[in-house]
Amino acid sequence: MNPKITRRTFLVGSTALTAIIVGKLPRASAQTTAVNLYSSRHYDTDEALYSSFRGGRINLIEGKAGELIERIKSESTNSPADLLLTVDAGNLWRAEQEGLFESVESNTLRERIPNKFRHPDGLWFGFSARARVILYNRERVNPTQLSTYEDLANPKWRGKILIRSSSNIYNQSLVASLVAAYGEAKAKEWLEGFTANFAREPESNDTGQIKACAAGIGDIAIANSYYYARLAKSDDPENQEVVEKVGIFFPNQGRGERGTHVNISGGGVLKTAPNKAAAIAFLEHLASDRSQRYFAEGNNEYPVVEGIETDPVLKSFGEFESDSLNVSEFGRNQATAVRLMNEVGWP
Repeated sequence: MNPKITRRTFLVGSTALTAIIVGKLPRASAQTTAVNLYSSRHYDTDEALYSSFRGGRINLIEGKAGELIERIKSESTNSPADLLLTVDAGNLWRAEQEGLFESVESNTLRERIPNKFRHPDGLWFGFSARARVILYNRERVNPTQLSTYEDLANPKWRGKILIRSSSNIYNQSLVASLVAAYGEAKAKEWLEGFTANFAREPESNDTGQIKACAAGIGDIAIANSYYYARLAKSDDPENQEVVEKVGIFFPNQGRGERGTHVNISGGGVLKTAPNKAAAIAFLEHLASDRSQRYFAEGNNEYPVVEGIETDPVLKSFGEFESDSLNVSEFGRNQATAVRLMNEVGWP
């Protein structure tokens, strides 16, 4: 039994029960009004997504993406899991490559989820988006100096860039998008210039990069938008001071440019799911207006469904154009991205 994996049950219209450690969920029959959800989303605010589902009880197993994928593989045809929900298209790709997902035909999902945020064959769907943005020290950088991800390889940024390690899947997906856009040779050339501009050896998480930028350890940082939003909403005076010192910038917004890199949190129905109809109903529930607002308000993410009001703090960051590249390309080019990152010596 993996002590990092927990189970919680959400009753229809109720609050969550206390989390308990479990080894295995029972495999339910096809008639059971329950959905067994394996999720690597570790946000308490997601409880509203589960308790508001009217199609049955949600049995939630939580863990890291890799742990859950391995668990589903080891459980094989006896797996009780109906759905896998995780962050980053790269993780969804990994599960897809293991043959875990079954294609879903749903008019609701096809109509509500934009093409670029879902698998071309309906194996998985994105339900929330997060932009990988540039944060800058307001005292050291004028935003007019900023433009594109590509420009971050310019020697003018030597010793000024803060970012986490190459093992982080957010960074792997960012580089994979460059591979998809420009090809392997040009992506490697960019990586050589980009890594030469690091302010320090990569360490910490996205929040750590933003705080280091505020402290003047570097002039600019790369992080997901919702980390900055969390700091902006915090009542902690230290976090408020960070936000006062650090500004947010959406890259690649000029005429003819490809737009800001945006990744997703999403999920799909498993091939061995005992409750496939209920599982599809839950995915459709995540695409509803109400759930999309939960995503936006609960974890400071962008809704993927058009017409949903953005969280006020996110809205204050300004409108931006996102990359039109289908997010499945992040997974498709992930192995190449990782190899190139290793070749240029990105720790």
